[in-house]
Amino acid sequence: MPNEQLEKSSAFLDEILVQLRKVIVGQELLLKRLLTALLADGHVLLEGVPGLAKTLTLRTLTEVLGTSFKRIQFTPDLLPADLIGTKIYNNRNGTFETVQGPVFANLVLADEINRAPAKVQSALLEAMQEKQVTIGGETHPLPSPFFVMATQNPIETEGTYPLPEAQVDRFMLKLVITYPSKEEEMIILDRMASLETPSVSAVSNSELILEAQKKVRNIHLEPKLKGYIADLVQATRNPSLFGLNFKNWIHYGASPRGTLYLALASKAEAYLKKRDYVLPEDIKEIAPDVLRHRILLSYEALAEEVRTDTLISSILQSVPVP
Repeated sequence: MPNEQLEKSSAFLDEILVQLRKVIVGQELLLKRLLTALLADGHVLLEGVPGLAKTLTLRTLTEVLGTSFKRIQFTPDLLPADLIGTKIYNNRNGTFETVQGPVFANLVLADEINRAPAKVQSALLEAMQEKQVTIGGETHPLPSPFFVMATQNPIETEGTYPLPEAQVDRFMLKLVITYPSKEEEMIILDRMASLETPSVSAVSNSELILEAQKKVRNIHLEPKLKGYIADLVQATRNPSLFGLNFKNWIHYGASPRGTLYLALASKAEAYLKKRDYVLPEDIKEIAPDVLRHRILLSYEALAEEVRTDTLISSILQSVPVP
C-alpha cells in the first residue's frame, strides 16, 4: 500500500510530469527516468538521433523545477576552461578574478559529449563525480542539486571521441530514445507549428528536490533484495554461475558502482510510485538502463551482432527473484 505521508511529500512529482507533458509529446520513459536519476542524485547519458527534443526536454524540466540551466555544445576545439571557467586579470585592481563556466548550474546539458576531446570530457566527468571544480588552485563547489544530461549521436563517428568505458560508468543511467509514432508526430506538428507554443509553470524548487533526495536514501531495501541486486551484477561478470550460456560474449561486466546505482535507482523508482520500500519489480524495471552501458561486449559478440539489452533480458529471466 502507498505510504500516505510519502504520497503527500512526493505529490509535486506528479505535477512536474503534468507540466512536462504540456510540451513534450510521448517519451514517457525518458521523462520518468530523468526524474529517477534526479531523485537518486545521478546523471543520465542519452543516446538518440538529432531532433528528438532532448534539449527541449531538459530546458522544460528546468523551467518546471525552478532551477538554473546551462547548455554546452561540445565541439572538437572546446577547452576545459570553456566548461569550468578560468581566472582573468583585472587591470583596475591588479588582481586575478574567477570567471565561472557554464557547468555552474543546477541542470547542465552536455550536448554531443562525444564531439569533445578527452580533456574536456574528463573535466565534466570530474565535476559530476566530485560536485566541485578547481580553477587556478581554488576549489569551487557546484550548485546543489547538480544534474547532468549528456547526449551523444549514434549515427556519426567522424570527428567524434567515444567516451572510454571507465568514464561512461560515471553515468547512473543510459537511455536510448527512438522516433515518435505517427500519431505523436502529428501532435508535435500541431503544438510546435502554431504561433503560440505551450508554456509551463514552476511547481518545484531546489529545496524540494534536495528533501526528496534525502527521502529516497531512506527508502527501505530488504537484505534479500540487496542480494538480488548483487546477483544481477555478478551475472554480468560470471554468467555461467547462473546457467547462462553467453559463450565469450561479455568482456567485462558491471562495476561495483553499477551495484550501488542499481540500488539507488530502485529506491527512486519506489519513491515515484509512492512507496517507502523497494519491490523486485522496481529493480527489474530500472536494471536495463543501469546496466546497459556497464557491460563491455567482446569482439565475438560484436561480430555476431549480439545486443547488450538482449543479454540483460536473459539475465533478468535467469537470476532467481527472492
